[in-house]
Amino acid sequence: MFSMTHSPSEFGLLVAPGIEIPEAELSVQATRAGGPGGQHVNTSSTRVELVWALATSRVVNSEQRTRIRTTLSGRLDAEGNLRIVASDTRSQRQNRELARRRLVALVAKALKVAKARRKTRPPKSAVERRLTEKKHRADRKRDRRGGSDE
Repeated sequence: MFSMTHSPSEFGLLVAPGIEIPEAELSVQATRAGGPGGQHVNTSSTRVELVWALATSRVVNSEQRTRIRTTLSGRLDAEGNLRIVASDTRSQRQNRELARRRLVALVAKALKVAKARRKTRPPKSAVERRLTEKKHRADRKRDRRGGSDE
């Protein structure tokens, strides 16, 4: 899921070659998380919410912004912000790192251009083989039916 080429650097998050989201464009907020943890949950803010303002980002060009918008349309809010929430662990630091990794993975996947499918035709031998096998199956079923012995 997370490769070494997409590691967070000291200046920001390296999403793809030439695309690094600077820390200034990221907004991090810690809130209280639900779930297991006993009294610890009630007193510490371990849930991390990471927000990237895609609409105002200067890192991506208009083509990349459109690609991200269409691919991640269900994850963007009305202002065009991409919001990632992590509350998997009881550590705010680990949740912050998880949220950053999820952001990198999502954006990298959205930016990947799918290879266009080339139409191919089955070889003539494959078509003939399919038709002869089909004929054999039909003959076998017809022989099974048999005729009425009246």
